[in-house]
Amino acid sequence: MSTKLKFSATGRSPFFATLRERVDAYFAGKALSPHANGAMWAKAVFFLAGYVLLYALLISGQFGVWPMLGFAIGLGVFAACIGFNVSHDALHGAFSAIPWVNKWLGNTFYLLGANPYVWKITHNVVHHTYTNIPGHDEDIEVAPGLVRLSTEEPLRPWHRYQHLYTFPLYTLASLSWVFRKDYVKFFKRQIGQHKPAAHPRREYINLFMGKALYYLFFLVLPYLLLDVAWWQVLIGFMGMQLAEGLVLGLVFQLAHVVEGTSFPLPHESGTMQDAWAIHQLRTTANFAPRSRLAAFVCGGLNRQIEHHLFPKVCHIHYPALTAIVRNTAREFNLPYLENRSFWTAIASHFRVLHTMGRPA
Repeated sequence: MSTKLKFSATGRSPFFATLRERVDAYFAGKALSPHANGAMWAKAVFFLAGYVLLYALLISGQFGVWPMLGFAIGLGVFAACIGFNVSHDALHGAFSAIPWVNKWLGNTFYLLGANPYVWKITHNVVHHTYTNIPGHDEDIEVAPGLVRLSTEEPLRPWHRYQHLYTFPLYTLASLSWVFRKDYVKFFKRQIGQHKPAAHPRREYINLFMGKALYYLFFLVLPYLLLDVAWWQVLIGFMGMQLAEGLVLGLVFQLAHVVEGTSFPLPHESGTMQDAWAIHQLRTTANFAPRSRLAAFVCGGLNRQIEHHLFPKVCHIHYPALTAIVRNTAREFNLPYLENRSFWTAIASHFRVLHTMGRPA
C-alpha cells in the first residue's frame, strides 16, 4: 500500500464548492459567527462546573463509600462530556475565533487524563484526513487483532464472538488512554502512515506532567485524604474509568462503524477513488440527529457528517447545517447515512461486528 495517499479530484469542485457556498451563505444571511454562541458557553460551564462539583464532593470525605462510588462514576461521564463538548471543539479551533481561547479550552483534555497535543495529531490530522482507510486511520481501531472491522483484516476464530465481547472492551477505552495510548502514540515514528515532525521539547514536559497530575488527583490524593482503603480507591477509580470509556468508545464507533459506512482502499498508485468530501460521506454516519439530548450530551458528535465536512465550525450550529448538507448530498446523488436513534445505531454496530466476525 502506498504511504502517500491522494484523493481524487473527480467531483471535488461541484459538490463541496456548492456545499461550502451554501453554508457560508447561511452564516452570512443570519449574521452568525461559526464559533461558539451563548448556548455553547453555557454548555461548557455546565459540564466543567459539574465535573469540579463532583470531584469536590468526592474528595470532601463527607459521604459514605456508595455515594462516593456514584460521584466517581458521574465524574467519568462528565469527563467524557467535557471531551465531546469542550475539548473537541477547542482542539479543532472551532470554539472561538481567538487562538489562545481554543488553546486553554483544549487543555481541558487533561481532565480526561488525555494529552491534547497527541490528540491533534491522531485525530485532527490522521483521522479527519484518512477516515476509515485501513492501515491509515488508527482512530477506528479498538483492539487490533482482537476486533475485526474490515474485510482487509485477517479473520481469526475468536472473531466469531466479537459481537459479544467488543462492547465490554469499550469500557477499557479510557484506561488505555490514561495509561498507555498517549505514550505509545507520542513515541511512535509514524501513526498509520503519517510521520509526525519531531515533537517540541515542551510537549515531552506536558505529556509527563499532565499524566502525573492526573494520577495525583485521582489516585494519590483520594488515598491520602479519604478514610478509605487503597483497594476502595482503586474501585472508585475503575468505576470512573469504565463509565468514561464506555461513553467515549460507543459514541466514536457509532459514527464510522455501522451498516453503510465503507472502509475504502486506495488504488495501487495511492489515489483514493473519491474526492475528500465525498469520501467523508461514504465513511461517516449520523445517529439520533433529531434528539436534543444526544446533541447536548455528545457535543454534536451524533452529527459526524457535518463535523467531518466542517470541523472548524462549532457543533452548536450543526442542527442548522444538517438540512443543507443532506439536501446538497441528495442533489448530487451522494449518500447521507443516518440512524434515527442511538439504539438503532447500536443495533447496526452490533450487526457489523457480527458480520465481520464471519467469512464473507
